[in-house]
Amino acid sequence: MKEIVEYATVIDMKTPTIPMASELNLTKVCNALGDPVRMKIAHCLASSGEKNCSAFEVNHISKSTLSHHIKILREAGLIRPRIEGKQHFYSLRKEDLNSRFPGLVELILNTGEEYVH
Repeated sequence: MKEIVEYATVIDMKTPTIPMASELNLTKVCNALGDPVRMKIAHCLASSGEKNCSAFEVNHISKSTLSHHIKILREAGLIRPRIEGKQHFYSLRKEDLNSRFPGLVELILNTGEEYVH
């Protein structure tokens, strides 16, 4: 069963929360994207769609550090988690971001390329 969490409500302790589209805050979004690793993760999701943690192209960091970066992106509202069994899949909230901050996803795609190589 696929589950997509859309709103900032706690369903249980294992279900991560994300802010609703109307609650997205530009300062928090920019702060989350201000780190090169998080920008790289966002670029990866913007250009290729949904991925699980092991598919991110971030070679030099530990799993716990990657989890921390994902948490910051999720709490800022940039990414949406989908939990399937023990696996967590993430996708960029393109529609929500574009409606709240027009042009942001395009900026991530253009700026993020310098972090990919």
